[in-house]
Amino acid sequence: METSATVDQQTPRLPSLLQVLFVLGGFLALAFTFTSLGIEIHLAIFSGWFLAFAVGKQVGYKYQDLEKALTGGISNGMDAVIILLAVGALVGTWISGGIVPSLIYFGLKVIHPSIFLLATLIICSLTSIATGTSWGTAGTAGIAMMGIGAGLGIPAPLTAGAVLSGAYFGDKLSPLSDSTILTASMSGIDVMDHIKGMLPGSIIGYLLAAAAFTVAGFTVGSGHADLGQIDAVMGAIDNMFNVSVFCLLPMVLVVVLLAMRKPSIPVITFGAVLGIVWGIIFQGLSPVEAISTAWTQIPKDTGLVFIDNILSRGGMNSMLWSVGIIIFGLGFGGLLDKIGVLKVLANKIEKGIKSGGSLTITTVIVGFLGNLFGSAMYVSLILTPKIMAEKYDELGYHRRVLSRNTEFGGTLTSGMVPWSDNGIYMAGILGVATLDYLPYMWLSFACIAVTIAFGFTDKFMWRTETSTPLEVEEYRDAA
Repeated sequence: METSATVDQQTPRLPSLLQVLFVLGGFLALAFTFTSLGIEIHLAIFSGWFLAFAVGKQVGYKYQDLEKALTGGISNGMDAVIILLAVGALVGTWISGGIVPSLIYFGLKVIHPSIFLLATLIICSLTSIATGTSWGTAGTAGIAMMGIGAGLGIPAPLTAGAVLSGAYFGDKLSPLSDSTILTASMSGIDVMDHIKGMLPGSIIGYLLAAAAFTVAGFTVGSGHADLGQIDAVMGAIDNMFNVSVFCLLPMVLVVVLLAMRKPSIPVITFGAVLGIVWGIIFQGLSPVEAISTAWTQIPKDTGLVFIDNILSRGGMNSMLWSVGIIIFGLGFGGLLDKIGVLKVLANKIEKGIKSGGSLTITTVIVGFLGNLFGSAMYVSLILTPKIMAEKYDELGYHRRVLSRNTEFGGTLTSGMVPWSDNGIYMAGILGVATLDYLPYMWLSFACIAVTIAFGFTDKFMWRTETSTPLEVEEYRDAA
């Protein structure tokens, strides 16, 4: 007959708060120490695996179960890895094929410095809504706008903030977006219902961000515009590339195909192939050179360092550093989910939930923690609804409110964490450090503030049909 001690050892339990702090605090300490010493963040996340392994064993899990959780977490995010590599190939061939340089050239020709930031927000919003991908938007229209901004003398972090605000706005509201679909699915509601739930907060946040970028444009754009530098950039691009309106055709085709809900990976890869063809036909590259840019970009030397930095990006090879972090981060997130680390934190936080406002704040925090400790947006969007759904049901709030707050807390903060998949990708593709562009992610801050205000004012906090506000109050009193 088994003793109670044996049974306890075989039955996994939730970790204690001290054990949770050991894993998360240990990881953060490693992350900050390694980055301050110049050691790659990959090793800090990899080391975090073993902190989670140690706690997992202590709470009763077998190593084989923990390893399955780790590989399962990686498997859940492999779509992101494949898309990342495909976008890398797209960026590489679109630069060498003259597509991105042509966008920069014509943009410098027609966009006035004062309205540049607002134009960047709008262009990236439309691109992201049509394609459903913030990564694809940043890697195409985003890079072009960074080049235009550099030519106009706009500070790069400010331009990056406008790019990301537009990219994430469209990513959230596009029915083609994988993050939108995933959040709706994990919250147990229809995709269009999820989008409708996000519209009020997203539109108000967008208008606030648009106003801020308009003011910044007239303040910064007018004062920093250098017509001589603009002419120099246009001349350098014209000398190195065969600039033509025909070079814009691949971007139009890719946007149309994605808008028609064609699968992202084949469409993005098709766009990369078009970049190869355009490199051969319009830029005079040999077939070998053109194909090679899908893996490694040809270094550019226009004589202008800031433009060379933009035009020398892309290629699958440039994404491998990010791929490594995403794989380690997804594995770490899988382990945290398995051993119940975030569940313990949520249980502690839930004790303070007394209203829709505190419920909203808690959800946003949990979403951010998913990015902070899971190092990937997918981890946040998968774990947050799992952790918070029961509380929404108890308080009588519709799952539409859960999905909106999850998206705002998960998607909109994903680019804020330097070691998360979005933070690393956006910093690498735009050439601006995460902490440098962070203060200018105005759409994210505005939308989060608006959804919290909704929570405290009970605006757009939809109730389930079976639960009235009176019943919710009775529940709170009973609790």
